[in-house]
Amino acid sequence: MLLTTLIFQFAGEPVRGVISIDRFLMPTICSPDQVPAAETPVAPAPDALPVPEGGPQATDPNAPAPVTQQAAVPEATATAVATANCVVEDTNFLNGARVWEYWYILLCTAAFCAFWYFYKRNQWYWWSVVGSSVLFLATYSQVQLSAFVNDWQGNFFNVLQRALNEPGAVSPEEYWPYVVTMMAVLLPNIIFLVILAFFNSHYVFRWRKAMTSYYMEYWPRLRETEGAAQRVQEDTMRFASIVEDLGTSFLGSLLTLVVFLPILWHLSQSVTEVPLIGAIPGSLVWVALVVAAFGTALLWGVGIKLPGLNFENQKVEAALRKELVYGEDHGDRADPPAFRELFANVQKNYFRLYFHYTYFNLARYAYLQVAGYVPLLTLSPSILAGTITLGVYQQVQNAFGEVAGSFQFFARAWTTIIELQSIHMRLKLFESYIPQGQEPIKEELSGAATI
Repeated sequence: MLLTTLIFQFAGEPVRGVISIDRFLMPTICSPDQVPAAETPVAPAPDALPVPEGGPQATDPNAPAPVTQQAAVPEATATAVATANCVVEDTNFLNGARVWEYWYILLCTAAFCAFWYFYKRNQWYWWSVVGSSVLFLATYSQVQLSAFVNDWQGNFFNVLQRALNEPGAVSPEEYWPYVVTMMAVLLPNIIFLVILAFFNSHYVFRWRKAMTSYYMEYWPRLRETEGAAQRVQEDTMRFASIVEDLGTSFLGSLLTLVVFLPILWHLSQSVTEVPLIGAIPGSLVWVALVVAAFGTALLWGVGIKLPGLNFENQKVEAALRKELVYGEDHGDRADPPAFRELFANVQKNYFRLYFHYTYFNLARYAYLQVAGYVPLLTLSPSILAGTITLGVYQQVQNAFGEVAGSFQFFARAWTTIIELQSIHMRLKLFESYIPQGQEPIKEELSGAATI
């Protein structure tokens, strides 16, 4: 991802001229020498204009100068553009630049899949490599949709502000296209999200299936370890689900930064000054970065003990569960004294966990609540000065939320990360019992190698 981003930023145009398909699908943007210089007319000096005898300037010095030459400018521009078979500016949503960007992403994804197909393909290739690539493209499409909605909000809320301030100033022909466009974009996305959720479910199950197949190859040795059944049956499922969820969220955060950082940096030009900081370039970006860094450091510090406590919690739960399972078949197991002792250990660990989660949740909820109002506080001087419109405010609010949310990924997902850490600790301990150099039993789960 880093490599493809660097190539796109620093060598995009030369590569575009070789592999892009937008030149076959979209109109060409006119070069400066193809557009008449008169497109941006400059009025001649007053003393250079001929003054007809008896004309209006002879009697009125303030009369406007003749504009006969300027009136022909639009017609001349249109003629030159039509002759050159180009457009001055492509304002379509799916313009040449976007077609090139999407085509580039598809080609890089295909190259990634092809590399792993020939280099190190295994039985899970279609889900581990191609499936992950599909999730990447799906996440990228949702980020692009968010960027489109952000741009739409800026234009629509400006129209809405005019309609509310001046009744009748906005015609239905100007208003309804915004509504229709948004419905045309969001309604098909509902079907896409349903299909994506279905694919995610299968993706996670295939991951669990691959882990289970691996552990069962060494089951004769692993079955003797504490909680082996739970590791194979439960932890593989939870590990696959959490990693898929965190992975796509983290990928979405990276893509959001790539797309929205330039947008937020540009919108920072509308901010006159930031409280306590003043006027600095890209002020909104720096505020989002500082707020997110503070939150991540805060939650990491207050939650540093939680992974170990979760790990211990699983150990005492496993001991209680094992005794109860033995008690189903043996009358001398799970008797009241033994049960009370094991349950007391569970209670002690849970109460300790509740205590540490109390101050962690206090810090987490306080931070997230305050962070939600940072855009309003940051824009307060500009709002009071009246230098931004409602549309710009909505754009800043949305773009700041996207960027800040990406920077705050670790802060917002910290409880899930803690759970993943405890599961990872248990699985690593479980895998440590696999004998080194022992050949696995080649009996895979039924249909393990199939899609």
